[in-house]
Formats: sequence, structure tokens, C-alpha cells
Amino acid sequence: MSEAKYIPLVALGGALGTLARYGLSTVIPNAGALPVNVVVINLSGALLLGWLLEALKLGGPDTGSRKAARLGLGTGLLGGYTTYSMFVVDETGLIDTGNFVGSLVYALPTVALGVLAALLGAATARALHRARMTGDSS
Repeated sequence: MSEAKYIPLVALGGALGTLARYGLSTVIPNAGALPVNVVVINLSGALLLGWLLEALKLGGPDTGSRKAARLGLGTGLLGGYTTYSMFVVDETGLIDTGNFVGSLVYALPTVALGVLAALLGAATARALHRARMTGDSS
């Protein structure tokens, strides 16, 4: 089957993710010049993406419904939800205004915590998978 069949899933997911990001960004206040809403969105997106990709991997090969979920939810929904492009714009703005300390306070933790969030999401998926496989409901 053609890979083009997944394009509508990615497009729909991207549109929904973008709407979710916009909605959330309107209710999370920033801390002065630091764009807290972008940090929260990107970190939660990294956590969810780490969980999703690990859960799908543990479920079997990247085919059929797992591939559709990876592309529609991962690439589409979470790709539209996260906004690392806005992170770069915000970072550039901080540097352009001479706020180098703010730039470091924003950039370093955002990247480091993004990696940790993705790892935490993957670890959570593995723990849930193990619990399901062993019948542990706690």
C-alpha cells in the first residue's frame, strides 16, 4: 500500500495538535520575558511522544494501526502540539534584546528537560507494558 494514505492522518493530527497548543498557550502565563507556556507545551509533548513511541514499539512492528498511530499521533498531533520553532524564535528574541542570562535560563533547561521528559515517557511505557504482561494491576 502507498505511504500517501497516511498523509490525511498526519494533517488532521497536526491541525488538532496546533489547536491544542494554541488553546493551552492562552491559559498558561509567562514569567516576564521567559515564555513559560512554550516550555510547558514542549516538555509535555516530549513526555507524551516518548511514551507513545515506546508503547508502539513494545506493541510490535511499525505496521498497520501502529504505524498509523505513530504518524497520526506522533508526527501529526504531537508534532503540531510541540513548538520548537517558537522556542527558537523566543530564544533569538532574548538574545537580540541582550538578555543573555534569560537566554541561558530558557535554553539549557528546556533542552535538557525535554530529553529527560522523553526518557521518562518511554520508561513509563515500559513499566506499564511490564505490568500488563505480568498481570500486575498495582
